[in-house]
Amino acid sequence: MSAVLLPALLASVIAPLESAQGADEPEQEVITMVGPVSSKLPDLDGLREPGALERLRAAAEEQPVQGVVPREAVGPARGAFTRAGQDSAMAVPERDLSSVRGRAGSAAVGLPEPAHTMTTQQCVKGLANKKFYIRSRFAVCSGQTFKQVWLRGASPVGASSFTALAIGTIPKNSRTMTVTFRFTNFVATGVHNAPGITIATRAKIAKSWPSRVRYKHGGAGTAMPVKRKWAQLLNGGGFKHTVSAAAGQGHAGTDDSIYAVYQPNIKATAPPDWSEVKPSGGDLFMLPPRWDKAAYLPNRTKGAAAFSVSTALVYSTKSTAPEKDVAKHIKLAYTNPGRTQPPFSGKRLAGNKADEPLTRLYKDMARRKENRNTAVYNCRKYFGDDYAEGGQKECDEFPFATTYQGAAEWKHNQQADRYNFSVKALPAKSNGAAGTLLRDYYNMNRMIDGPDDGFLMKITS
Repeated sequence: MSAVLLPALLASVIAPLESAQGADEPEQEVITMVGPVSSKLPDLDGLREPGALERLRAAAEEQPVQGVVPREAVGPARGAFTRAGQDSAMAVPERDLSSVRGRAGSAAVGLPEPAHTMTTQQCVKGLANKKFYIRSRFAVCSGQTFKQVWLRGASPVGASSFTALAIGTIPKNSRTMTVTFRFTNFVATGVHNAPGITIATRAKIAKSWPSRVRYKHGGAGTAMPVKRKWAQLLNGGGFKHTVSAAAGQGHAGTDDSIYAVYQPNIKATAPPDWSEVKPSGGDLFMLPPRWDKAAYLPNRTKGAAAFSVSTALVYSTKSTAPEKDVAKHIKLAYTNPGRTQPPFSGKRLAGNKADEPLTRLYKDMARRKENRNTAVYNCRKYFGDDYAEGGQKECDEFPFATTYQGAAEWKHNQQADRYNFSVKALPAKSNGAAGTLLRDYYNMNRMIDGPDDGFLMKITS
């Protein structure tokens, strides 16, 4: 918010306060609702219509205060806590497909570095009407708008609202998660005492796997709860809370992985001269950080942290995209699996939605080889022994051989169908480019082996 607007806003929220105070005033009450960041200021005219106020009171009494994790959560938090009912808003990283390197005319192959920062503006714009915004595996935010209706003598006389944000970020190769709490979009109209609202913020590790892990807290976390008045936060105020976990505390044999659920608690309390329907806010949302020290990922000596959510590996079908042929194959496998080989009417491939992510297969080299051999066998069966055309083409398989959902999954999972995969003979250059992007994605996003991690596929054009 610009400095130019602050004096006017201060005047708008303080002046009505003076008119609301008096010795013989009727009963004063405030009703607060919690909604998406995109929520608008309550309409007083609409609330004065017959039955509107009664509906508002009922809704305020029934609004949930149970926190949820992102729908894309993976790892232990996925089953231990309620997931959001809708997919999160998710950023799609942009690649410059016009640049070239290496051989003349060959498009650059590589992914941009995932975002490790997020501004207040990016969070607000990204969230809109969603519960979570996932900018990357290292930048996740959530937020809610608190809306107040001010009543005098059971009649709506004023309205106000503000937005509370929790922005989680993790620097590259770091074991420290920082959650920045921001309070913004303060608006008020009519008769009210909005400047007197108290906003209390608490935060804790609600659950930890293993449970014995000792976390180091910093920033505002050393003095929780943090209580601020509305008037104190008008200038874009906020604070930070840091959480880190030292290596060596994870379960043996799981890449020293530590999983946690971080739970902010934000409540707004009415001024003493106003009664309220009930305290508003609570455990509105949760973030799922993870720490690991996998030997096959960057910064192997110290490990690093990431948010335990599935993000998307993006392939493009654009003519300038080096992986375009593989992208077209995956798009076909998702949208019209009946046209892919091997034929199977019930084909349903993972990675297309949050409920069914792909999981990385790294440690079991024999199974990776088995996936690959099964794919090649089917390429020969459906495209002929000479499908490679002297090395110009390769057997492209989806799901990837480096995932547990690869072509040989049925040999290890009784619930998997024998033909629930797709193969196609594609140009070797496109197949190689797609493999490079997949490798970059694994490394840049700290994808670990096994069912406690996962990722999605997104095909753009």
